[in-house]
Amino acid sequence: MIPLPRMLTRGLKERREPAAPRTLAVGDRDLPVIVRRLRTARRITLRLAPDGSEARISMPEWGRTADALRFAEQRRDWLAAQLARIPPPVRIEPGCTLAYRGTTLRVEWRNTAPRRPALQGETLVLGGPQDGMEARLRRWLEAEALRLCAADLAHYCERAGQAVPRLALSRALRRWGSCSSRGVIRINWRLIMAPDHVRRSVVAHEVAHMTHFDHSPAFHAHLDDLYEAEIEDANRWLKREGRLLYHPFG
Repeated sequence: MIPLPRMLTRGLKERREPAAPRTLAVGDRDLPVIVRRLRTARRITLRLAPDGSEARISMPEWGRTADALRFAEQRRDWLAAQLARIPPPVRIEPGCTLAYRGTTLRVEWRNTAPRRPALQGETLVLGGPQDGMEARLRRWLEAEALRLCAADLAHYCERAGQAVPRLALSRALRRWGSCSSRGVIRINWRLIMAPDHVRRSVVAHEVAHMTHFDHSPAFHAHLDDLYEAEIEDANRWLKREGRLLYHPFG
């Protein structure tokens, strides 16, 4: 048998034996670690996934993986503190509560009520099979998000002198909004659970990108003209409370 060249055998071995997942011991659990090399990154940064499922490291393309992993190891205490802030899973059942536009709604199930949830003051009333409550409540929240974001989008496009683009909801785990080069604006549906000024700040941010597709001083000046409130207040709220919007819906 003619042996394969060393380079080819190394490639075959790599395909047969993929690298083991990286984990970091944090408290009493092994936390998966995802390393991403980004062309635009200038330094190593560490984030915890909103649902606490993994630690995410971003690093420059030229960086060393070993340095990135050491960076995470040195921040075990920070990761542990962030994990401790994540509330335990909430069961969607009669009597539970949901965040809605910065307030708290109590979910009430009634045998005689329609399947579709209906808002009655600070109570969300619905009927139908109880084992399908979570899906129906999520659809209701998404419909509310689309309704309110559409109104926000029309408002800020009018202020910016832009035609209203196509709007879509996002289920992203990393971004609150995006504006594509094709003119589609996506807003994370979970913002329906945040206060109105927070949701509106994200919509205004993406509308500003229709004029300035970057984060230049001109972009920020344009955003300040569009958005009626203090953008930094909304940004601080998202940084402080944003992770909670992923509960109880993952």
